[in-house]
Amino acid sequence: MPRLERVPEPHIDYAYGIFLLDNKHNLIKALKKRYQPSIHGHKTWGSSFVLMDYLTHHGLRRGAHVMEIGCGWGPASVFCGRHFKAKMTAVDLDSAVFPFLDVLAELNGVEVEHLQADFTKVKSAELAGQRYIVGSDICFWDSLVKPLGRLVNRAFKAGVERVVITDPGRPTFYEFCDLMAKKHDAKLQEWYAIEPERYEGEVLDIRPKKQ
Repeated sequence: MPRLERVPEPHIDYAYGIFLLDNKHNLIKALKKRYQPSIHGHKTWGSSFVLMDYLTHHGLRRGAHVMEIGCGWGPASVFCGRHFKAKMTAVDLDSAVFPFLDVLAELNGVEVEHLQADFTKVKSAELAGQRYIVGSDICFWDSLVKPLGRLVNRAFKAGVERVVITDPGRPTFYEFCDLMAKKHDAKLQEWYAIEPERYEGEVLDIRPKKQ
């Protein structure tokens, strides 16, 4: 049974050890008047909670460098920073998401670096030094499948040890899973989150094949 945590004010959720703001919170309303994310970065998606729950059970080394790709509001970055003391880099093509991320990071007392970029085009030099890559709800177009696969290949060549991606179960995601299974040690699992409510999805945990 999850630990009961009383939130300090309305329109704040508490899930997996972090506070999150919903769309009715005054800070979010104020931000939306100034910033308008255009690439689906307008809320916290359910797959983010699936990722948090999975990492709670299959965690990361404390203090590791972690990159969240397609971060949106960055709940996974905040979670990893808070739960694992991870040194986070959050990547998104849309710079308008970063003010929302900064509010969540400040609310939870963590620091998250920004990298404005198409996550499928992150360079090897930017991947080097990262131990893990995480992402949720990022394989929603056919055009993303192969570029995301190339990113994973590039990441492993740069020294990344593990990539974890969650998704509600789109056909494009399963196509990506098949692509990864041909080259890497890729484990696909059904998973669900229980906080702040139940969310179901899929987790792909990828590691380079041992030589």
